[in-house]
Amino acid sequence: MIAWLNRLVDLVEDDLTEDLDVVALAATLGTTEYHLRRMFSSLAGMPLSEYVRRRRMTLAAADLVGGSDDLLGLAVRYGYGSTEALGRAFRSVHGIAPAQARRDGGPFRTQPRLRFRLTVEGAHPMDVRLTYRPGFRLVGHAARVPLQHRGVNAAIQRHVESLDPGEHVRLKALGDTEPRGLLAVSDDVDPDAREGTELTYLHGVAVTDAVEVPADLDLLPVAAGTWAVFRAAGPYPQTLQGLWASTATEWFPSNPWRLRPGPSVVAVLERADDLSTATVELWLPVEAD
Repeated sequence: MIAWLNRLVDLVEDDLTEDLDVVALAATLGTTEYHLRRMFSSLAGMPLSEYVRRRRMTLAAADLVGGSDDLLGLAVRYGYGSTEALGRAFRSVHGIAPAQARRDGGPFRTQPRLRFRLTVEGAHPMDVRLTYRPGFRLVGHAARVPLQHRGVNAAIQRHVESLDPGEHVRLKALGDTEPRGLLAVSDDVDPDAREGTELTYLHGVAVTDAVEVPADLDLLPVAAGTWAVFRAAGPYPQTLQGLWASTATEWFPSNPWRLRPGPSVVAVLERADDLSTATVELWLPVEAD
């Protein structure tokens, strides 16, 4: 997978003026656009689209100061249809307008070319199991919330706290299959996993077709397939967020599996009364690479 990501970076550099065909590239590498984008954003710390924009504007800044092209010519060179579009992209990266940058010679915020390397420490083994699950359903209360990589997600917290305490009991009574217990489900996540983009969050349980689902609950069908189930314990939510990162930086690069489209599911197995610490399972839908 590291070789795939470096190939992706090479192709970005080959022609920064053209939109990158990630679907075609993923096919040539024997993987999927979904997996390639998710792994890039997890390891690079930014979406692929943001990296491409930063690299374009890094080179555009050099051309702006050292060249004689007018702004329209520069916009066309880097794939923008107007000077206004170039200006928006330029300001989003450098914080100043192109005309000011040409006049003052900066300041610029440059994006170095990425190079991925795999370092395997092995000091902290990951507790993971692979399990095949037939199709099941996730039922509960859903809401649209912003994606947040660090800290407590206030929107999710408000959503869960808005539920009547008796609702948790009712949901637990409905659950009849793995993943067990009350679940935190994330679905419709942006392929680039960009901070602040919206996803569907569901607080609920997993049920089989044998369960009659009350009409007031939201329902999310889940296709049959293989799941990688990661377990960790410690401060919450830091342990869970660290576990997410470790799947991308350690487990996927070292194992012949890739993400497939589908929801991610968190099951809290044990927890302190104040939820300051917890033992959690992270369920990720995977397929053979």
